[in-house]
Amino acid sequence: MGINYVLFMLLLCTRIAPAQTILTGRVTDQKGHALPGANVFLRGTYDGANTDSTGNFRFPTTRKDTATLLVSYIGYEPFSKKIRLGITAPLTIRLTEAANELNTVVITAGSFEASDERRMTMLKPMDIVTTAGANADITAAMNLLPGTQRVGEQTGLFVRGGSGEEAKVVIDGMIVQNPYFSSMPDVQSRGRFQPFMFKGTSFSTGGYSAQYGQALSSVLLLNTTDKTQNEGVSVSLNLANAGVSYDHATEKSSISATGYYGNLKPLFALVRQNIDWTHVPEFAGSSLTYRLKPTKNGLLKLYGMYSDSKLGMNFLDPSNDAGKTAFQQRNRNFFTTSTYTDSWADGRWLLHSGLSYSYDTDATTFDTQDFGRSSERAQGRLVLTRLFGANSLLVGAEAHAITIRNTVSGTNYALHDNYSALFLESQTYLGRNLAVQSGIRGEYSSVINRFNVAPRVSLAYKTGTFSQVSLAYGQFYQTPDYRYLFRNRSLDFERADHLILNYQLIKNKRTFRIETFYKNYAQLVREFTGQPGMPVQYDANPYRFPVGATNNGGNGYAKGFDVFWRDQKTVKGLDYWVTYSYVDTKRLFQQFPIEATPTFISNHNVSLILKRYFEKISTNISLTHTISSGRPYYNPNRTGELSETFLTDRTPVVNNLSLSASHVMSIRKNFVILYASVDNILNTHNVYTYRYTPSRDGNPEQTRYAVGPQSYRSFFIGGMIMLSKKAKVNINEL
Repeated sequence: MGINYVLFMLLLCTRIAPAQTILTGRVTDQKGHALPGANVFLRGTYDGANTDSTGNFRFPTTRKDTATLLVSYIGYEPFSKKIRLGITAPLTIRLTEAANELNTVVITAGSFEASDERRMTMLKPMDIVTTAGANADITAAMNLLPGTQRVGEQTGLFVRGGSGEEAKVVIDGMIVQNPYFSSMPDVQSRGRFQPFMFKGTSFSTGGYSAQYGQALSSVLLLNTTDKTQNEGVSVSLNLANAGVSYDHATEKSSISATGYYGNLKPLFALVRQNIDWTHVPEFAGSSLTYRLKPTKNGLLKLYGMYSDSKLGMNFLDPSNDAGKTAFQQRNRNFFTTSTYTDSWADGRWLLHSGLSYSYDTDATTFDTQDFGRSSERAQGRLVLTRLFGANSLLVGAEAHAITIRNTVSGTNYALHDNYSALFLESQTYLGRNLAVQSGIRGEYSSVINRFNVAPRVSLAYKTGTFSQVSLAYGQFYQTPDYRYLFRNRSLDFERADHLILNYQLIKNKRTFRIETFYKNYAQLVREFTGQPGMPVQYDANPYRFPVGATNNGGNGYAKGFDVFWRDQKTVKGLDYWVTYSYVDTKRLFQQFPIEATPTFISNHNVSLILKRYFEKISTNISLTHTISSGRPYYNPNRTGELSETFLTDRTPVVNNLSLSASHVMSIRKNFVILYASVDNILNTHNVYTYRYTPSRDGNPEQTRYAVGPQSYRSFFIGGMIMLSKKAKVNINEL
């Protein structure tokens, strides 16, 4: 009975067991070489096998009709194919080698990447914080890279012959309306954002992607972190401000909050100032970041910040007979942005969307005159990307609503602009040695009722395992400065054409890079301040409001080259880099009566940065030496032909040596970071530019005075404690 029962059950199981299909095949690379150990399986099942030493596989499956076959192998792109089951013919599968920094060319012309290991690492957040002379300011650190001009008395990024208005700051794809604290006469303002907010930084010195616009020279792309770096409360205190922050993370979400108050009285009491402050800068603010992973691949990020500051000073004013003018300012700034990213179909489709809103207002007076201003920007952005292995196709759109208001000596000006753009971009690998990125961008501005189309293309060719050359060309447009649009809405877009050739070699933590460029400027705004039919009368007052007739008759050029060398290998623990930039540029724009080199240009810029971490004492030392050649300035006492007198004088060379140090220690298992810095160790009395007082008492000669830094030699000390046993500091990044 027992034996018969067992035989019966075996027979029954044999009859009801589903029919099986045997899948066989071979996995190779594109050249037909076998790939042993590749993982081959059917999606949604446990049916599969690994390839043998000859690349062959064989396994049974009970699935019927159709199924999706997946193949994966380290160093190669994942393979996916829908197959019909029941066919006994062997399958032949060829995998494509995955892109990486060693075997694939990467588009890099005009761009410095940071914290993106697949490309090249230039400046990480810790680089920015620990670099002497940068003062933990992102844009100040960018000024130590090739392609920039250091303009000490003005705010912004000045790139390859471009003014500060020609560079834009972008956070997670969204343009930041007011990335710097409000400007003051002859004082350079800091950026509003902290380095550790961001996981990556890409600084474009030209030829940038069709995804971005409204910048004739460059864009600084900042990507916020996807999760908090620490857990618990951190407290910071220095000579300028005190702050507290809180971080908390769960499996699917995290939150970060900060609050701070600053008053520069303690610092100014110790560091002699070259400015007559009537109200020492005082500021307070807060920020909040929330991150949520609603799905496996989706990520929602919300960020908001608010700041409030006030200050007062008597600044040197060439237009005032007294020589000085009282300046008062109260600034309030609010910025919020939200982004959602997701992917599906095994990562072949990528979504990036965002919304942001910013509002900034300055209650500003020059003497008793009201020069208040405000700006407001709301924007939305949507980008969809389709990946085809290493290749990709991207399409996107963005829309902005911008409102600008300005009061000038009691006269109110205002404008509203609905700006929109569509863009398309593809990246194609024509083999392992050649890559092409091509794109096109169309923009419309309602305030001038104009539309433009800007083509862009970049090519890169791999010359060796660690080296490549890149070539980039593109057209870039920008809406004219709003000060001109207040009085003339018939102006056209300003335009710049970029041509860039790049060579780079990255090997063994050493980077060598040389890049040459040419920029052609067209349709620049010109202002005519003289009488009709008479030559333009140049007014060197930097605080003047344009009142002359304007058109788009300006033009210009910028050409030059940059050299970059970074070595993190030769001396253990020592990281240093050297940059040199040369630019030759002239323009006919603004009030210029003839083509000339603008006042914000220094033809030669050199930077030497050294950093050494001493492991035994947990201390990082950084030394930065910068040299900039003299800049043009207007000398009204010169007589003769304009070509020989207009902006032909030069300031002295600007020389700065800075030192910073940071020390990491532990108090009751809580991390403590102490830091100190000294700027301009040699106490060099640098001159940024010269200005002239008005002629008086019938004497045509005007008196020159120098404009320099707000202090010649300064120092700064402070510290931070992380009140959490879970807090971490990556010593390898110091």
